[in-house]
Amino acid sequence: MPKLQQVDRYAHDVLSPGWQKANRPTAAKTPVRRDLVLEEPTSGFVGAVVGWGNGIVVLEDRRGQRRSFPFGPNFWLDGRPVDLVAPQRTATARDKSQEYNRTHTASGSRVGPAAGAKVALPSRIYVEGRHDAELVERVWGADLRHVGVVVEYLGGIDDLPAIVRSFAPTRGRRLGVLVDHLVPGSKESRIVAQVGGEHVFVTGHRFIDIWAAVKPVRLGMDAWPDIPRGTDWKKGTLAALGWPHADQADVAAGWQRILGRVTSWKDLDPRLLTEVEKLIDFVTADHIDQES
Repeated sequence: MPKLQQVDRYAHDVLSPGWQKANRPTAAKTPVRRDLVLEEPTSGFVGAVVGWGNGIVVLEDRRGQRRSFPFGPNFWLDGRPVDLVAPQRTATARDKSQEYNRTHTASGSRVGPAAGAKVALPSRIYVEGRHDAELVERVWGADLRHVGVVVEYLGGIDDLPAIVRSFAPTRGRRLGVLVDHLVPGSKESRIVAQVGGEHVFVTGHRFIDIWAAVKPVRLGMDAWPDIPRGTDWKKGTLAALGWPHADQADVAAGWQRILGRVTSWKDLDPRLLTEVEKLIDFVTADHIDQES
């Protein structure tokens, strides 16, 4: 006669952790998506996903009634439990832009390891025009501080010959100058012709004003407005934009609005980028040679 095998019905503690989930189907993580038909078993509400946000999903039933429920293992899909989760977030253009801004300066240079304060080089860059200087600082400021180059504000081109003589450029003490609206035959070009030397480099831009170096698309325009001769260009431009333009305070405020649209080199005309990069290369040339 075969021996009966005894079964100990009390071999396992029925109150041990996990006993509530025994033999229950596992809720599969399911990213929410529009038109997904779900049932919330506690309420019995059945509806299609019409929206979600902040951990809440909105369902709409066939009669148009809507109800909101929190994400989680609270739903059934096609007769099986699901753990509803937010959809996997893909990188947007803004995300990529923010990541780029963390790894690159406004001029497009890659950010290097953090370094301590650097002693300024004897070499200098002078920029004619307050707005010009502010734009250079906005885009190239981090790069210039990294290499230790100070930018000086040049109030007027008439002062340039005296500044060059006083500065006395030489090797290791170079002078770079960015001149506003430098075109052949102009007063600016005649003054620039009076200065020179191996350790002086004067360049400029041909824009009627530094404002025009900002890409017009950044202000919602296809092109900068054509201002009639004899009309103040800045005030005429502000008028064309529909901005206040009565006095110098309006001009200053208008420039700050324009400058605020500039976040990196991508917002500037490439012709300005070329000239500024030339200046930086010139005034740091001796310093780079010494480090090599």
